[in-house]
Amino acid sequence: MVPELPEAEPRLQRRYQQLVVAHLSESQRIAAGLHPPPMRGDSFAAVQAAWRFYSNPRISLPRLAQPLVECARLGVWAACEDWVLVVHDWSNLRFNQHAGKKDRVELSNKNDLGYDLLTALVVSDRDGSPLAPVDLELKAADGIHSTRASAVLSPLSQLDWLTEVVRHVEGMGLGRKLVHALDREADSVGLYRQWDASGWHFLIRADDNRIVLHNGQETHLGQLAATLQGKMPRAGRVKLHGQDVWHWIGEAPVVLHRRAMQHRVRDGKAQHVLIPGVPLTLRLAVSELRDENEQVLTRWLLLTNLPQSVTAATVALWYLWRWKIESYHKLLKGAGQQVESWQQETAEALARRLTVVAMSAVVVWHLARDPRPEADEFRQVLVRLSGRQMKRGRNRRNFTEPALLVGLGVLVPMLALLEHYDLKKLRQVAQEALPDLFPLPLRRESG
Repeated sequence: MVPELPEAEPRLQRRYQQLVVAHLSESQRIAAGLHPPPMRGDSFAAVQAAWRFYSNPRISLPRLAQPLVECARLGVWAACEDWVLVVHDWSNLRFNQHAGKKDRVELSNKNDLGYDLLTALVVSDRDGSPLAPVDLELKAADGIHSTRASAVLSPLSQLDWLTEVVRHVEGMGLGRKLVHALDREADSVGLYRQWDASGWHFLIRADDNRIVLHNGQETHLGQLAATLQGKMPRAGRVKLHGQDVWHWIGEAPVVLHRRAMQHRVRDGKAQHVLIPGVPLTLRLAVSELRDENEQVLTRWLLLTNLPQSVTAATVALWYLWRWKIESYHKLLKGAGQQVESWQQETAEALARRLTVVAMSAVVVWHLARDPRPEADEFRQVLVRLSGRQMKRGRNRRNFTEPALLVGLGVLVPMLALLEHYDLKKLRQVAQEALPDLFPLPLRRESG
């Protein structure tokens, strides 16, 4: 289900689809270079072709992102009810040992070098299943390499950068109302006011120490949440790190009445400006995950401008699904594609490859939520090929997305191999080369 690149000539179209298929596998850190597509011909030539594709100036990032957006539109139509969750998050891509990458930037300190990745991931409001990354942004020394624009964009402050991404996603026409879910990096009075005035819905984790008005009195959010604890109903069971826990929900109206603090860096100097604004009424949703003994395992204070038709329990559940983007970044880094070992020498080429890899993730997610019996049978084939054991129990799926990815990594080259060898010939070659591992039954079948 790999859509076509818009207005691409047949050769580039084939190369794009081959590269997406080539990334349907799990990489190892010592072999995280370009995957030769499972095609006939010399593997070195295939790698060279991939390098040319990632360096081709005619393959712009917006063009590469268009199939992702189309997949999101189709996924929203099938998997969403009334809303679309758009989860935003940053992830540092560290390349400290890659001196050939001359456009790296400082991350946490002067010895921590790489690129800053910002992703906007579309998620179902029905069950939290990821649908597609619709915007990818890579900050490098020369600016921001973004699927929003063909040219490199000027760097912005973190919240201004995020606001431009939200503006872009709002204009995609995904077919449902959007709600943007973020962690505490977006907890800003100025941002709340700006987004609400723009008509954008948000769901943001707030700091306990934020001061608000409640019933006309100033209070910290953490103090207000403490007063709600005895009044919080139990909303049901959810999963936390694979374990079933109880979800408890509280809610209260709050007003942001203080001036916004704007932080900027100009000419290397930090500048802080207080900006007044109109009071803004929001909903505070207190989400607590507790064990069987009602011990609090984790607590989130969530601020949102969603209407009352979206219950506080739904708001809290949607925030829980925000962690899908953490899983996606984990897939890119240590548990899948090993991006921090890629050898592309520029952020531009790296961003192109990231966009191709995003489509390979979309293929796996599409397969994971396909309800047809044929798809379920195929998933079981991939799980067997992966060699992974699935946890048993009620309400557990008989597959995981990483298992599907590993299984595809076995199946795709296997199918390519069968274009050159039939099963009988493979058995014969294996038995002749390693007779101790492939005993007599294979000999009789081969001949």
